[in-house]
Amino acid sequence: MSTAIPEITFDAFQPAHRADPYPEYRRVRDATPLLPFELGDVPVTLVTRYEECAAVLTGAHWGHGYTAGISPFRDSTAAIPGSFVRMDPPEHGRYRKLVAKAFTPKTIAELSPLAGRVVDDLLDAALERGTLDVLNELAVPLAVAMIPVRLLGGDPARAADFRAWQLAIARGSDPDALLTDDAVAARGIAARDCLTYFAGLVERKKSAPTDDLLSELVAAAAAGGELTQPEVVGMALLLLVAGMETSINLIGNGMLALLRNPDQLALLRERPDLIAPALDEMLRYDAPTQFTIRVALEDTTVGGKRFRRGDGVVVLTGSAGRDGRVFADPETFDVTRYAGNRPARKHLGFSLGIHFCVGAPLARLEAEVALRALLARAPELALATETVDYQPSLIHRGIVALPVTW
Repeated sequence: MSTAIPEITFDAFQPAHRADPYPEYRRVRDATPLLPFELGDVPVTLVTRYEECAAVLTGAHWGHGYTAGISPFRDSTAAIPGSFVRMDPPEHGRYRKLVAKAFTPKTIAELSPLAGRVVDDLLDAALERGTLDVLNELAVPLAVAMIPVRLLGGDPARAADFRAWQLAIARGSDPDALLTDDAVAARGIAARDCLTYFAGLVERKKSAPTDDLLSELVAAAAAGGELTQPEVVGMALLLLVAGMETSINLIGNGMLALLRNPDQLALLRERPDLIAPALDEMLRYDAPTQFTIRVALEDTTVGGKRFRRGDGVVVLTGSAGRDGRVFADPETFDVTRYAGNRPARKHLGFSLGIHFCVGAPLARLEAEVALRALLARAPELALATETVDYQPSLIHRGIVALPVTW
């Protein structure tokens, strides 16, 4: 007599789980490393455990499949010239190499004083008025100052536009099957307005270059062979969205984890040398990016399952970060987990493999400078609200606001 195996459902993408998808991740992860799933009308496989996620992210047989025309995912943003985040080699490597110079250790060291000045000015104003929204009055203006203003040479007076475009396009980077009609429409409007702005900025930099990455990309396009002007504009849009979203949500999610774990907040205040490893724990525990998509570029096997060329998977990196097979006490937020010589495994908060986040050094810099200054200057920090609302995006996990008292 056989016993029927109950069907495994997955509901973490539903609004009811937006504030805390991790119990749902755990339920499915404990049941299976690979789960067939219908993404709209597209059959894909959810990858729930760390080892299988890492195998896909680092595997040579996996990519995005748009260039080859085999991707089952519908994503109009992948067609934007220069948007290399969803490209496969060799095109991916060519674009990535051009922007990587903005995130070398030397360049990041040169940007550190600017980040410090911006944060100090923002905290001066907050301490004077006696209130602070860590997300909208610290993380967002810092990200604007560093990405669209400093790296891309944009107008600081357009800060509100940069944030609005970034939010709409980030929401629209979810697979189309997970988007409402309004979200798709908002993505299209934001992408159009953002591309129009950067096209105008590129034109101005042709005759009046400044000391920024966008001017360097414009010069590379003018020299011929490496880039076209539409590609430069598309890369600017990508850097705006990906750069701002990651750093803003790292600060917001990380600070929220500290406020909800006051013992860890107190420890970090006593030992500011732990801030760098604490960032890794924040990226593991509540990552700014919760999943990514991949396509089998040829027949391959992961976790004992055979995938055919063109099969799609959703790599649940947010679930992998809480996998107890890899991380001890995975539900515990521990700022010492990555400190010293402790053998903690790499988290997937910045991905792995050739698509490892190119802007990770800048995101780390912004978060470290902001958190270090906030802990030093605002004693006895506490949440000023009982409920925390989340943005509707699923790939990108971020809160709407984080008001604090001290």
